[in-house]
Amino acid sequence: MSAGIRHPFETPPAEGATVEVAPGIFWLRLPLPMALDHVNIFALEDGAGWTIVDTGLSSRRCKAIWEGLMAGPLAGKPVRRVILTHHHPDHVGLVGWFQSRGAELLATRTAWLYARMLTLDVQEHPAPEALTFYRRAGLFEAELAQRASERPFNFADVVDPMPLGFTRLTEGQRLRIAGRDWTIRIGHGHAPDHATLWSDDGIVLGGDQLLPGISANIGVYPTEPDADPLTDWLDSCRAFMPHASDAQLVLPGHKLPFTGLPLRLVNMIENHESALARLLDHLAAPRTANQCFQPLFRREVGPSEHGLALVEAVAHLNCLLRRGQVLRSLSPDGAWEWERL
Repeated sequence: MSAGIRHPFETPPAEGATVEVAPGIFWLRLPLPMALDHVNIFALEDGAGWTIVDTGLSSRRCKAIWEGLMAGPLAGKPVRRVILTHHHPDHVGLVGWFQSRGAELLATRTAWLYARMLTLDVQEHPAPEALTFYRRAGLFEAELAQRASERPFNFADVVDPMPLGFTRLTEGQRLRIAGRDWTIRIGHGHAPDHATLWSDDGIVLGGDQLLPGISANIGVYPTEPDADPLTDWLDSCRAFMPHASDAQLVLPGHKLPFTGLPLRLVNMIENHESALARLLDHLAAPRTANQCFQPLFRREVGPSEHGLALVEAVAHLNCLLRRGQVLRSLSPDGAWEWERL
């Protein structure tokens, strides 16, 4: 029987400080300007330098925090390697900054390609394909007009330029870091080819693939509007199960380190399967993605959360479509209307 999900470290490190969570492994946090106001970084003592897992956003504040950390708690030793779990800005933001100081980058090929492509793809106005995506999702004319008039979010706003060159991480690869042997296991759904690291002595660097208490966003975007990342996510949770044990200490990309990974994997699957069942009931009448928030999230979605809620709603609808449980048809105003079979 599972011992449940527990948090051995109840207090996160203060800004500019570290907490040693295992011999030679230090937990630190960097701020994010959003409701989820932090990202966890892990520094692994690696001989004469450090290997860090993820980097935080690119900002003057985060760079100043890093300078203080390297001069103080990290003992003045250089960061020699950066392991990138996935390409999202709060994890990749300062990768290029560390590379410019001589650090080697280790990442999956897909994560590196996405990150480098998106930092180079600066747009002053939304692409026509993006506006079509939002119309298909059911945004009203006024909302579409507002989006069309605004500069969209660009990776380059919060991610430092990334130079050419990286070392590829692959499924099953073995690495020696901080006196430990680690196995790379790749997950999908939240981000394509998301790297997780599993040590032989029971430590798991989970990134956003293995979070406690909150669900990683599973979203569909204009780049691949018919994608089904939710099926990828559920398949990854099941693929991790044979490797998971209650004793493992999971070091996640957000929130607190935890034990009880087998139960957490079950919970993550059940949470989405329950959401899919509620959504299917909701589709007794035709609905757009923009009309599906209540059954999925069971609460009001505010303006600051609307974008992430919308792409997650599309992901759940695409999953039901792949399962053959719904049909979709275009309304006269160009929105997909979804209805259960």
